[in-house]
Amino acid sequence: MQGALIFGVVNSLGAYCTLLGIGLLYARTGELGLAQIGLKLAGHHADSLLTAAFVLVITGLLVKAAVVPFHFWLPDAHAVAPTPVCMLLSGVMVELGLYGALRIYWVVFSGPHGIAAPHLRATFVAAGVLTALLGAVMCWQQRHLKRMLAFSTVGHVGLFLIGMALLTPEGTAGVALYVAAHAGVKAALFATAGVLLDRHGSVDEHGLYGRGRDLPLAGALFGLGGLALAGLPPFGTALGKAVTEHAAGDRLLWLPVVFVLVSAATGGAVLRACARIFAGAGPRPQEHHDGTETTGTGEEPEIRDPQRRIPIPMLAVPATLLCASLAAGLLTGFGSALAHAARQFTDRTAYTAAVFGHAVTPSAPLPDVGWSVEGVLLALASTALAALFAAAAIWGTGLAWHGVGRAVRRRVVLPLRRLHSGHLGDYVTWLVVGVAVLLVVMAA
Repeated sequence: MQGALIFGVVNSLGAYCTLLGIGLLYARTGELGLAQIGLKLAGHHADSLLTAAFVLVITGLLVKAAVVPFHFWLPDAHAVAPTPVCMLLSGVMVELGLYGALRIYWVVFSGPHGIAAPHLRATFVAAGVLTALLGAVMCWQQRHLKRMLAFSTVGHVGLFLIGMALLTPEGTAGVALYVAAHAGVKAALFATAGVLLDRHGSVDEHGLYGRGRDLPLAGALFGLGGLALAGLPPFGTALGKAVTEHAAGDRLLWLPVVFVLVSAATGGAVLRACARIFAGAGPRPQEHHDGTETTGTGEEPEIRDPQRRIPIPMLAVPATLLCASLAAGLLTGFGSALAHAARQFTDRTAYTAAVFGHAVTPSAPLPDVGWSVEGVLLALASTALAALFAAAAIWGTGLAWHGVGRAVRRRVVLPLRRLHSGHLGDYVTWLVVGVAVLLVVMAA
């Protein structure tokens, strides 16, 4: 109930910010169409009203996209939402927030007197890196499967934002492919978590230790989803990550490291949970009584007959979704279509001309979205690192490992968990702080 309240209030506040921004744009231009607003703003020099309108309009979309510090609602909403709703939230709605934010920038604010591209790139790449790293750290620390997958979504949203913020056709094409494949993988993982909830009334990694042995097919799908999330070729997640990494590396050499680490941490968390739940691997997990963990025990089954056989559709759906993600990495026509769309997306002149019924060919070259040796190697590296992380978490019993783990937990994890308090007032405060920071940064 509290999660639903947070979801409603925070998203309503974000929508209110967007409406305020639309009102400012209408007062300045007298238009509501994106292309028309962009043409009118091209005749005005940038000022504080334009900056405020941009920040307010973008805020509502960044809330939908769960970009830090607007992300707090997502894990709490996923923890209480039915499985089909979680599949739609992580697979569709969050990504649409990013699409909307970048569409509005390209069409409305990227003109000669709009928001400067280098300024926007630096701001959004920094926000993407912060979102990706925070999501990965929090994902790794979860034992509640739905919250784990929700924070995984936050981490990957950060990667998507980095790629979109590059403001290049290649980065946009890579993100489009990454998003399409990620939607199938993440929806499949939530569907498999729903099978566990249906059978055992729990989504707690520790409480489900070894209890999933009677669901071998579900375990195989969950493990395969974890590998796809980590970037195992030839899944579409690996191809989308590879293309986006290449575009990001051309801008900043260290950005591919962020992609590898975040993919490995989020995929490794899923593999760790899979090994413990479906194979009973390693010793029983230790309990940490610090008052900040959400366990996921005692959840109500979504179907009230846990003794029956698992219906075929409950397993067929995640299997189909994983196959679709695999197809995204293998079908060259799919990637080619996204490359054409990305080139059109990042060409303001071509889009505006199309709105007014004029055919204009985009001037940028068509981005390459095929497999490369570098991309395959980085994908294999992130997958191997995910498996290593999972194995270390399950079987790493050395004193040195536990000493490092305790230090990281005390200095990094616990403060982050306390920030994610679940209190509505705290999250509204962070939303206000986020808007204020964006206003200062964009006006600088």
